[in-house]
Amino acid sequence: MKVVILCGGLGTRLREETEFRPKPMVPVGGRPLLWHIMKFYAHYGFKEFVLCLGYKGDVIKEYFYHYQWHSSDVTLKLGPSPQITFHNQHDEEDWQVTLLDTGLSTMTGGRVRRALAHIHDDEFLLTYGDGVSNVNVPELIKFHRQEGGLATLTAVRPSGRFGELTLNDAAVTSFREKPDSEVGYINGGFFVVNKKIGEYLSNDKDIFEFDALPKVADAGKLNAFRHDGFWQCMDNQREVEILNKLWTDGKAPWKVW
Repeated sequence: MKVVILCGGLGTRLREETEFRPKPMVPVGGRPLLWHIMKFYAHYGFKEFVLCLGYKGDVIKEYFYHYQWHSSDVTLKLGPSPQITFHNQHDEEDWQVTLLDTGLSTMTGGRVRRALAHIHDDEFLLTYGDGVSNVNVPELIKFHRQEGGLATLTAVRPSGRFGELTLNDAAVTSFREKPDSEVGYINGGFFVVNKKIGEYLSNDKDIFEFDALPKVADAGKLNAFRHDGFWQCMDNQREVEILNKLWTDGKAPWKVW
């Protein structure tokens, strides 16, 4: 099963970090947050990734193109017949990474829609490139298949400023973005999605959270996997510092590898 990661947003609320790089490339513990997300999925055996690029996508392309160079000890033989010898292996050697340019102004639904051409199974995993969690991915997939919906999101409980879900048992009965009242569960990403989600996406202007998910919920095909463990997005400098401190202190809950 492939993992689709949305990496194309402008990251305007984190402009001090994203002026020269996309938000998924903001470092946590010396590695891009995107790397942490991919290591998390790879721990569960999901090592085929489709990265939906947009804003400064060339930074992500360059990172993976030179990954071996930056992750290994190297001996260089100079002269007219130069040689490069990489001395050590790394755990990411069996990863397959598709770097998909989904457009600078394409919205999240449009990015998912473009990624579908690279999905050959009936199901795929989907998440945002700016959040980490310790959700149990195998249990999430098992739940998705048991419920039989078209999409399953991971419902989490952070404080304030996010879109609220109304839940009836497992089913999502409504989908509201950023209510004024105190929120309960919110959409934390970490989706399992059936490829037929494409029937709810029509063009690059579609916003996955506004145009697709509410329609799927209205059709009774959107479910929520409740996760009361760790979840943290990275929308501002304070959250960058939170994630880095957790990593530096050896208390990063998402580090399951």
